[in-house]
Amino acid sequence: MFPLNAVLFPGVTVPLTVFEDRYRALVHHLKRIPDPAHRVFGTVGIREGYEVGEHGAQSLYRVGVRMQLTEIEENADGTFEVVAVGLERIQLDSLDPGDLFPVGHVTDRPDPEAQVAEAVLEKARIAFTAYRAALADIRADPYSGSLPRDPTYLSWTLAAVAPLPMPERQALLEAEDAGVRLVMVTDLLRAELRAMNVIPSLPATEVARTRWSPN
Repeated sequence: MFPLNAVLFPGVTVPLTVFEDRYRALVHHLKRIPDPAHRVFGTVGIREGYEVGEHGAQSLYRVGVRMQLTEIEENADGTFEVVAVGLERIQLDSLDPGDLFPVGHVTDRPDPEAQVAEAVLEKARIAFTAYRAALADIRADPYSGSLPRDPTYLSWTLAAVAPLPMPERQALLEAEDAGVRLVMVTDLLRAELRAMNVIPSLPATEVARTRWSPN
């Protein structure tokens, strides 16, 4: 397991800098697996605590994501620059500190197939398009290209790029299915737009957001 001060989502690719001994040991372990498809690990968000240090995480969210390690670059000082992609949701049942790195006991928590009304899809796309337009003069576009057509992939994409605090992102990860998630993210984006109308210089959640330093 690799707990993070961030909430990740299936289908999302993320770079990580790995420098703490226990997570360097985890990368070494994964490197020894011959088949790259089997180089997987779990991650959950840290509810309370820190990614590094003697005390570390004090409380973890239970729902996270199984990740596949896709790129590994070892630095001269023994740290790693890696890239991982989210595969599917998992539920952390228990966590053992392990001899070298944390070991989680997990169960799969797949996203069920959902019939999502076209109106729900359209509202989500419109809300995100409006948010992108509102950001145009403030900072870089949070997403490039056209949005996915598949409801599940669209829900994960919008959840990943929406500028939300960690509890809201965790709620999106735990949402029952794509339809529920799309309704939630639409409401959250609309709230963000309303806040930006009051404080137009920044996305509202930027005020309270801390820097993400994975690991």
